[in-house]
Amino acid sequence: MLDAIRYLVDNGTKWRAMPADFPPWDRVYAFFRRWRNHDLVREFHDRLRRLVRERAGRDSEPGAGVIDPQSVRADAVVGSDSRGFDGGKLINGRKRHVVVDTFGLLLFAGEMLKTCGSGLGWHAKGVPSRVID
Repeated sequence: MLDAIRYLVDNGTKWRAMPADFPPWDRVYAFFRRWRNHDLVREFHDRLRRLVRERAGRDSEPGAGVIDPQSVRADAVVGSDSRGFDGGKLINGRKRHVVVDTFGLLLFAGEMLKTCGSGLGWHAKGVPSRVID
């Protein structure tokens, strides 16, 4: 099942276009949906990150991280309540942030949303408390 999901993500294919080498697409999708709904995908990721750090001789939990903000242009169909203007880059769109540890392993990826109609403020959508603290 995991190989089928990895194949789907890596190749960008549709669920129904899975090769016959894998289980039926609806079974694979059911497993993925169950894992996603129970937040097991994040749990798998966090366990793998800890394992990689330990095998490299580092602490299992990072002590520092690096934030990389990106401004992404938004299409005209994206509602104005979920986009803003980045004056530094002159981009009308959304901001997204990626937080990685000093080893380069992903800690968090999220999107920033406008907090008010004026477009002057932004707030994080779904930032886990472990990143903020």
